[in-house]
Amino acid sequence: MVKDRVGSLGWLRKRIEEADTDLLHEMVKAVTELFMSVEASAACGAPYRQASADRVNRRNGYRERRWDTRVGTIDLAIPKLRKGTYFPEWLLEPRRRAERALMQVVTECYVRGVSTRRVDGLVQTLGLEGMSKSQVSQLAKELDPLVESFRNRPLDDGSYTFVWLDAITQRCREGGRVVNVVTAIATGVNADGHREILGLDVFTSEDEAGWTAFLRNLVARGLSGVKLVTSDAHTGLKAAIAAELPGCCWQRCRTHFMRNLLSKVPKSAQGLVGTLVRSIFAQPTSKEVWAQHERVCEELEGRFPTAAELLQGAAEDILAFTTFPQTVWRQIWSNNPQERLNREIRRRSDVVGIFPNRKAIIRLIGAVLAEYNDEWMVTRRYMSVGALQKAQAAGGDATTTQLESQEEPVLVEQ
Repeated sequence: MVKDRVGSLGWLRKRIEEADTDLLHEMVKAVTELFMSVEASAACGAPYRQASADRVNRRNGYRERRWDTRVGTIDLAIPKLRKGTYFPEWLLEPRRRAERALMQVVTECYVRGVSTRRVDGLVQTLGLEGMSKSQVSQLAKELDPLVESFRNRPLDDGSYTFVWLDAITQRCREGGRVVNVVTAIATGVNADGHREILGLDVFTSEDEAGWTAFLRNLVARGLSGVKLVTSDAHTGLKAAIAAELPGCCWQRCRTHFMRNLLSKVPKSAQGLVGTLVRSIFAQPTSKEVWAQHERVCEELEGRFPTAAELLQGAAEDILAFTTFPQTVWRQIWSNNPQERLNREIRRRSDVVGIFPNRKAIIRLIGAVLAEYNDEWMVTRRYMSVGALQKAQAAGGDATTTQLESQEEPVLVEQ
């Protein structure tokens, strides 16, 4: 007999699992309403429609309430009472579990780059009522506290030896027209050797005032111990670095510099010039890097004097990395790590196209950056602690770069 009962339960479980959503929908609705009816009867002191001396209240009809579940949207009939109110908080408490799960799906889609128009279709495939663009945007605003706490967190856990700065443009509506705004992003390596998103801000134009305010905020939050900043050669950015981060070196991104240099030579010679310049960065020691730089300048001077002059004048900017341990050169001599992060941001922001306001830019990009920051904290170190300690001791002023490189190997990890 026991075996038959177990077999029956297994048969019923299998039939329920294989049943269509209509059957499950009705079963969930019936069981839920039964539980609410029992609870309402307990509140009244007697079962529904039964006379009892213990009765303290009576039913007064029902009110409809929609409930989003895995089997679709269910129209629940919630009992009403003549005196007081009844509400099934165990099922429909504010931000109930089903709503929170749905909200997480919507916000995750928003962060992943799914447009608000497409979220409506996604919600309908889950068996729920469709959602308007305004509803999706309202749910996405749940990200604001997370993003704000992430952007304003203190940076006081130790020295950030290396910092990368870059900016990307986004289209935004302001004053009834569409304008381009600048989204500035700063990343760094913390004392434990992990990469970290340091800051995010949106300002009108990429000028000295905007970058100064951005860096000033980082310093106010605790940014310290910076020995090298890697960025492109934007004039306003360079001035802001010198003003707000005194004593640190500036490394001009070799990738951006290469583009500028190759624009000075004929297209037919760009392959040759590019190979020669890349040979500078392929040298094993600081001293040999500077020696190869001189040889390349001499080689280019006869055929491409403009390019040779540019390369010679940018020596201290593009070779600032040589004052640090050789093991970290590849990470610090360009903005390539930042560029890869920018591509991931654009992959999500391009879906939006035109942002309604600056807060929407910060909300989306800030959520993406917070996600990456969490991933970086649990992955392997970007740099070893030993290399960072040597970099802290070796980092000198940019004006003494060439002098120190000629004294050699004390500053270079072989």
